[in-house]
Amino acid sequence: MAASLPTGASSSTATTLDAPQTWTWRGLPICYQAQGQTGAAVVLVHGFGASWGHWRKNIPVLAQTNRVYAIDLVGFGASAKPTPGNPIDYTFETWGQQIVDFCREVVGAPAIVIGNSVGCIAAMQAAVLAPELVQSVVLLNCSLRLLHDRRRSQQPWYRNLGTPILQQVLSIRPIGHGFFNLLAKPKTVRKILLKAYADPTAVSDELIDLLMAPAAEPGAADVFLAFTRYSQGPLPEDLLAVLPCPALIIWGAADPWEPVALGREFAQFSAVQQLIELPGVGHCPQDEAPDQVNPILQTGFGNRQKSELAEA
Repeated sequence: MAASLPTGASSSTATTLDAPQTWTWRGLPICYQAQGQTGAAVVLVHGFGASWGHWRKNIPVLAQTNRVYAIDLVGFGASAKPTPGNPIDYTFETWGQQIVDFCREVVGAPAIVIGNSVGCIAAMQAAVLAPELVQSVVLLNCSLRLLHDRRRSQQPWYRNLGTPILQQVLSIRPIGHGFFNLLAKPKTVRKILLKAYADPTAVSDELIDLLMAPAAEPGAADVFLAFTRYSQGPLPEDLLAVLPCPALIIWGAADPWEPVALGREFAQFSAVQQLIELPGVGHCPQDEAPDQVNPILQTGFGNRQKSELAEA
């Protein structure tokens, strides 16, 4: 199976990463990266359209003190992309269960689960499903799911009416695949990322290649379209309200997609230990500002949780 990280990547961090491995889950090949021999287990969960390679700037640093795993959710990266509904549906319940089973079968121990964007919701879903396997969660720019059915009343009228129509149109397979093919081009992906990242220098050719490689695999378009039609499932506040473990929230304050002003409301939930805002950073802090994120993950929340467990 091809690695999510593009062959020949020039990044110095890429050269320190081990070859990805494969885990079979429900008969499907799942790609993951593992590095580090000691310390608490950490599982990294990417956002929509990304892969374990989106954590390439974090894994080598975190592996100095922790056993680090980064997984490609089913449907993304180099993991299997089965037809939606056969044998799985692309929902947060599915991805949450995948993370739970990964912790049980591969990690073999409770883990600190760290997510970015929609990966945050999958991480929290895993904690709710199996509290004994998730010590704590770290949420980096958690997706607000602004197009969720239950959010529509809060949206402008044109978005409230237009979103269901667009979703219905995209459900027509030839139209949906044509739309995906228009988006899945390097120039288009770069334009999208330049809006999401506050620092344009972080939108490198390596990053574009990393995101484009899985998009060319069979099944990628169907996964994309299935998620664009997914306006149900849990909202982040649903999971935060019942989260059985501590949570740390890190937020790139310049995120144009998930406004920090709305995200601040999450800090009011009892499970949330702290909200750390990163000024001038966009939607993917772990990739755009690893020099700020890595120390927080390595010496802040992660070690505090490890110390608390040791004292228990």
